[in-house]
Amino acid sequence: MSDARLAGRRAIVTGGASGIGRACVEEFARLGATVIVADIDGGAAAAVAAEVGGEAWQVDLADTGALESLELEADILVNNAGIQRVSPIEDFDPSAFRLIHDLMLVSPFLLIRAVLPGMYARSWGRILNISSVHGLRASAFKSAYVSAKHGLEGLSKVTALEGGPHGVTSNCIDPAYVRTPLVEKQIADQARVHGIPEDEVIERIMLTETAVKRLVEPHEVASLASWLASDDAGMVTGASYTIDGGWTAR
Repeated sequence: MSDARLAGRRAIVTGGASGIGRACVEEFARLGATVIVADIDGGAAAAVAAEVGGEAWQVDLADTGALESLELEADILVNNAGIQRVSPIEDFDPSAFRLIHDLMLVSPFLLIRAVLPGMYARSWGRILNISSVHGLRASAFKSAYVSAKHGLEGLSKVTALEGGPHGVTSNCIDPAYVRTPLVEKQIADQARVHGIPEDEVIERIMLTETAVKRLVEPHEVASLASWLASDDAGMVTGASYTIDGGWTAR
């Protein structure tokens, strides 16, 4: 028997053309949702949307001024888009710091602000914030990413408190390193700042804190996201769900 737990739902997934975002798009569509693939790469967004029978939305989420008057209709919002910079604080480019915060904290706020009125009117909504183990723990050389993810955790909790009386839940998913292009692009920078060969980064840096010694797969994150987006998770809100191989058990 097919699983159509998200049938009739309209979902927006940011950064939906690759990695975790794409996995969420595919899983939500499999479960019956109409999915809007939001991505800065319009061609890639259109290709993924065509594969799942969804819609493409080319958008630069770092252009926060353009989002301030936005009105969106969606039952599910997945705030997933993100980038990474690896650098000591004293060398960290201030413009890169601001860019990461605009993309990964300010734009989720503005998107939540844009979808809540419709969710409130329908008395149903799901906000899913793809945070990170770095929303709960810090690592050196990631001041912008870690602080943005910590901020996203707080934003998610406030959204949960305000949305609860209106049937809207808000939760974070906190994976360890996921097998995505975002992680692959870090390897050279991680090797440089830690002074180790690139072929040792995954074992010595990315997996050192986990009990399960492998990267998280995107479909594992999407599986949890689809449950949090369903009716079965109506009493789950203000939470942070780790998929971190035991990292935060320490």
